[in-house]
Amino acid sequence: MLHQRASEVTSFDQDLETLVADMYETMDKAPGVGLAAPQIGVGLRVFVYDYADDDDNERRGVLINPVLEVGEIESADADWDTEAEGCLSVPGERFPLKRADWIKVTGVDLAQQPVSIEATGWFARIFQHEFDHLDGKLYVDRLAEPHASEAKAVVEELGWGKPGLSWLPGKDKLEG
Repeated sequence: MLHQRASEVTSFDQDLETLVADMYETMDKAPGVGLAAPQIGVGLRVFVYDYADDDDNERRGVLINPVLEVGEIESADADWDTEAEGCLSVPGERFPLKRADWIKVTGVDLAQQPVSIEATGWFARIFQHEFDHLDGKLYVDRLAEPHASEAKAVVEELGWGKPGLSWLPGKDKLEG
Protein backbone atom coordinates (compact mmCIF):
# COMPACT_ATOMS: atom_id res chain seq x y z
CA MET A 1 0.00 0.00 0.00
CA LEU A 2 2.75 2.47 0.91
CA HIS A 3 4.37 2.21 -2.52
CA GLN A 4 1.20 2.53 -4.61
CA ARG A 5 -0.47 5.70 -5.84
CA ALA A 6 -3.66 6.31 -3.83
CA SER A 7 -7.00 6.68 -5.61
CA GLU A 8 -9.04 9.85 -5.84
CA VAL A 9 -11.86 10.16 -3.31
CA THR A 10 -15.20 9.95 -5.13
CA SER A 11 -17.60 9.30 -2.27
CA PHE A 12 -18.00 11.92 0.45
CA ASP A 13 -20.02 9.89 2.92
CA GLN A 14 -20.06 8.69 6.53
CA ASP A 15 -17.26 6.22 5.79
CA LEU A 16 -15.00 9.09 4.74
CA GLU A 17 -15.91 11.08 7.86
CA THR A 18 -15.10 8.05 10.02
CA LEU A 19 -11.81 7.56 8.19
CA VAL A 20 -10.77 11.19 8.77
CA ALA A 21 -11.74 11.02 12.47
CA ASP A 22 -9.69 7.82 12.82
CA MET A 23 -6.76 9.48 11.07
CA TYR A 24 -6.81 12.45 13.46
CA GLU A 25 -6.92 10.07 16.43
CA THR A 26 -4.04 7.98 15.08
CA MET A 27 -1.94 11.05 14.24
CA ASP A 28 -2.52 12.50 17.71
CA LYS A 29 -1.64 9.25 19.49
CA ALA A 30 1.49 8.64 17.42
CA PRO A 31 2.24 11.61 17.97
CA GLY A 32 2.71 13.08 14.52
CA VAL A 33 2.16 16.29 12.58
CA GLY A 34 0.60 14.57 9.58
CA LEU A 35 -0.87 11.27 8.46
CA ALA A 36 -1.89 10.03 5.02
CA ALA A 37 -4.60 7.42 4.46
CA PRO A 38 -2.17 4.92 2.84
CA GLN A 39 -0.21 4.85 6.12
CA ILE A 40 -3.18 3.15 7.75
CA GLY A 41 -3.88 0.84 4.83
CA VAL A 42 -6.47 2.95 2.99
CA GLY A 43 -5.58 3.75 -0.61
CA LEU A 44 -7.33 7.11 -0.85
CA ARG A 45 -5.92 10.59 -1.52
CA VAL A 46 -6.55 11.99 1.95
CA PHE A 47 -4.23 13.39 4.58
CA VAL A 48 -4.59 15.20 7.88
CA TYR A 49 -2.13 17.62 9.45
CA ASP A 50 -1.59 19.44 12.73
CA TYR A 51 1.18 21.99 13.08
CA ALA A 52 1.76 24.82 15.54
CA ASP A 53 4.00 27.53 14.10
CA ASP A 54 6.59 29.57 15.99
CA ASP A 55 3.82 31.87 17.27
CA ASP A 56 1.80 28.86 18.56
CA ASN A 57 -0.84 29.33 15.85
CA GLU A 58 -2.24 25.84 15.37
CA ARG A 59 -2.99 24.79 11.81
CA ARG A 60 -5.05 21.60 11.77
CA GLY A 61 -7.05 20.20 8.88
CA VAL A 62 -7.72 17.64 6.23
CA LEU A 63 -6.97 17.73 2.52
CA ILE A 64 -8.83 15.47 0.13
CA ASN A 65 -7.67 14.97 -3.47
CA PRO A 66 -4.88 17.52 -3.03
CA VAL A 67 -2.82 19.08 -5.79
CA LEU A 68 0.64 20.28 -4.81
CA GLU A 69 2.65 23.10 -6.37
CA VAL A 70 6.26 23.05 -5.17
CA GLY A 71 8.81 25.86 -5.21
CA GLU A 72 12.44 25.47 -6.13
CA ILE A 73 14.59 23.02 -4.18
CA GLU A 74 18.11 24.20 -3.39
CA SER A 75 20.88 21.94 -4.63
CA ALA A 76 22.93 22.02 -1.42
CA ASP A 77 23.20 18.96 0.79
CA ALA A 78 20.43 18.49 3.35
CA ASP A 79 21.33 19.64 6.85
CA TRP A 80 20.92 17.22 9.80
CA ASP A 81 20.05 20.01 12.24
CA THR A 82 17.39 21.77 10.17
CA GLU A 83 16.13 19.24 7.62
CA ALA A 84 15.97 15.85 9.33
CA GLU A 85 12.56 14.20 8.86
CA GLY A 86 10.89 11.29 10.54
CA CYS A 87 7.89 9.26 9.48
CA LEU A 88 5.27 7.22 11.26
CA SER A 89 5.83 4.54 8.59
CA VAL A 90 9.51 4.26 9.51
CA PRO A 91 9.17 4.85 13.26
CA GLY A 92 12.09 5.92 15.37
CA GLU A 93 14.34 6.90 12.45
CA ARG A 94 15.29 10.34 11.12
CA PHE A 95 17.28 11.35 8.05
CA PRO A 96 17.96 14.73 6.40
CA LEU A 97 16.07 15.47 3.20
CA LYS A 98 16.16 18.56 1.01
CA ARG A 99 12.65 19.94 0.35
CA ALA A 100 11.26 23.10 -1.21
CA ASP A 101 10.83 25.95 1.25
CA TRP A 102 7.54 27.06 -0.35
CA ILE A 103 4.46 25.15 -1.50
CA LYS A 104 0.86 25.76 -2.45
CA VAL A 105 -1.60 22.95 -1.90
CA THR A 106 -5.22 22.90 -3.04
CA GLY A 107 -7.95 20.35 -2.51
CA VAL A 108 -11.22 20.04 -0.66
CA ASP A 109 -12.31 19.37 2.91
CA LEU A 110 -14.92 16.90 4.19
CA ALA A 111 -17.74 19.26 3.17
CA GLN A 112 -16.21 19.38 -0.35
CA GLN A 113 -15.34 23.04 0.19
CA PRO A 114 -12.22 24.29 -1.58
CA VAL A 115 -9.04 24.53 0.48
CA SER A 116 -5.98 26.47 -0.65
CA ILE A 117 -2.91 26.86 1.55
CA GLU A 118 0.46 28.45 0.90
CA ALA A 119 3.14 27.35 3.34
CA THR A 120 6.83 27.83 4.00
CA GLY A 121 9.42 26.15 6.18
CA TRP A 122 8.35 23.14 8.24
CA PHE A 123 4.70 23.65 7.40
CA ALA A 124 5.62 23.31 3.69
CA ARG A 125 7.70 20.22 4.52
CA ILE A 126 4.69 18.54 6.17
CA PHE A 127 2.56 18.97 3.04
CA GLN A 128 5.31 17.65 0.76
CA HIS A 129 5.86 14.65 3.04
CA GLU A 130 2.17 13.71 3.24
CA PHE A 131 1.59 14.33 -0.47
CA ASP A 132 4.45 11.93 -1.24
CA HIS A 133 2.55 9.22 0.66
CA LEU A 134 -0.41 9.71 -1.67
CA ASP A 135 1.90 9.10 -4.64
CA GLY A 136 3.37 5.93 -3.12
CA LYS A 137 6.62 7.44 -1.88
CA LEU A 138 8.21 7.45 1.56
CA TYR A 139 10.68 10.14 2.52
CA VAL A 140 13.39 7.48 2.73
CA ASP A 141 12.80 6.81 -1.00
CA ARG A 142 13.93 10.39 -1.73
CA LEU A 143 17.12 10.44 0.34
CA ALA A 144 20.48 11.26 -1.20
CA GLU A 145 23.58 9.22 -0.44
CA PRO A 146 24.92 8.27 2.02
CA HIS A 147 21.56 8.57 3.81
CA ALA A 148 19.71 6.45 1.24
CA SER A 149 21.98 3.47 1.95
CA GLU A 150 21.73 4.02 5.70
CA ALA A 151 17.92 4.13 5.55
CA LYS A 152 17.76 1.03 3.35
CA ALA A 153 19.92 -0.88 5.84
CA VAL A 154 17.73 0.20 8.78
CA VAL A 155 14.50 -0.74 6.96
CA GLU A 156 15.94 -4.15 6.07
CA GLU A 157 17.26 -4.70 9.61
CA LEU A 158 13.87 -3.90 11.13
CA GLY A 159 12.10 -6.07 8.55
CA TRP A 160 9.69 -3.41 7.30
CA GLY A 161 7.62 -4.51 4.33
CA LYS A 162 7.36 -8.09 5.49
CA PRO A 163 3.97 -9.69 6.20
CA GLY A 164 2.99 -10.02 9.85
CA LEU A 165 4.75 -6.96 11.22
CA SER A 166 2.77 -4.17 12.84
CA TRP A 167 3.32 -0.90 14.63
CA LEU A 168 1.04 0.85 17.10
CA PRO A 169 0.77 4.65 17.39
CA GLY A 170 2.77 6.10 20.23
CA LYS A 171 5.46 3.42 20.11
CA ASP A 172 8.70 3.68 18.16
CA LYS A 173 9.53 0.06 18.76
CA LEU A 174 8.72 -2.51 16.09
CA GLU A 175 6.40 -5.24 17.29
CA GLY A 176 5.45 -8.37 15.43
